[in-house]
Amino acid sequence: MQVARWCAAQGWPVHPLAPGTKHPVANCADCAATGHRASGCRCLVTGRWCHGHLAATTDHDRLRSWWEANSQLGVGISCGPAHLVVIDVDAHAKPLPARDRLLPGIVIPDAVDLAGLATGFDTLALLAALRGHASPADDTTTLRVRTPSGGLHVWYQAHPSLPLRSSTGAGKNRALAWQVDVRARGGFIIAPGTVTADGSYTPVGAVRRPAPLPSWLAAELQRTHHAEPPQDRLEPRRPPSRARQAVIAAGGAQDGTPAVLAGLLAEVVACTAAPEGMGFSDKLNRAAFTAGGLAAAGYLSEADAAAVLLDAASTARPGQERRWAPIVRAGLAAGARRPLHLRGRA
Repeated sequence: MQVARWCAAQGWPVHPLAPGTKHPVANCADCAATGHRASGCRCLVTGRWCHGHLAATTDHDRLRSWWEANSQLGVGISCGPAHLVVIDVDAHAKPLPARDRLLPGIVIPDAVDLAGLATGFDTLALLAALRGHASPADDTTTLRVRTPSGGLHVWYQAHPSLPLRSSTGAGKNRALAWQVDVRARGGFIIAPGTVTADGSYTPVGAVRRPAPLPSWLAAELQRTHHAEPPQDRLEPRRPPSRARQAVIAAGGAQDGTPAVLAGLLAEVVACTAAPEGMGFSDKLNRAAFTAGGLAAAGYLSEADAAAVLLDAASTARPGQERRWAPIVRAGLAAGARRPLHLRGRA
């Protein structure tokens, strides 16, 4: 809990890891089932851990409830909301690949002597040297964490205007160099001070805060496709299925969602058009209150009420669960105390 609270105080959302491991812990039987999706999971909107970094929070009351329930839980940090970029350097004993696979997209001249090159420390140093810089592994101005396997996590703070993503995810695998991956949006990093069965994640040196991401390294991450493509940021987001159904239902379609709630959900989803403003909080609060009242009156289940709110809110404000999850919980609870009977309307 001490590690979790320290991370939260830095503004880094955290989530539990299974005791003694580096893997997120499931919360309920459904969460461990194959095919279970975050968009329909009630654990997230009810303040329970589930789906790894998607459950991450800085809320101290929730952290206390999580780690008081099991003090042996490890600590993971969701990189995206914290704008963290962590260079993950491995030192595994693996056969050296061909010269053209050491640095993706870079031709290493034959004149460069590769004798002695054996780990990610070497390829990262080679990349830095080719660009005229010192290796990030030797950067004493930023937080560095030694891993139990002998590797190193080099932490940096990226500017919010440069959205970077992890090396793995969505069926893709992008490396910065051989045995050098990146942890950013869409992934998590293990907090310094966490202890697993293999050993501890130990800070190196006296620095405990990430330094700004060096410009040359930011350029390399863009070159290796760790930056979000411009179209990802400019194209309209398509609402998830339930949110699309809410919009359709607001126009008169029958999908099992009472029309009065569908109209309110459609207003929430409409906030997708702008990243801020549009009365998002008030609209979500009204929808949550109405959903709670409808569930209390038996028009839909509590799980379905939470699911449609989760989809609508995550569509309008993706990555802002810390902001909208408390609104959903409070609205559902308040609405549940005031059953809403529709007098024949569906």
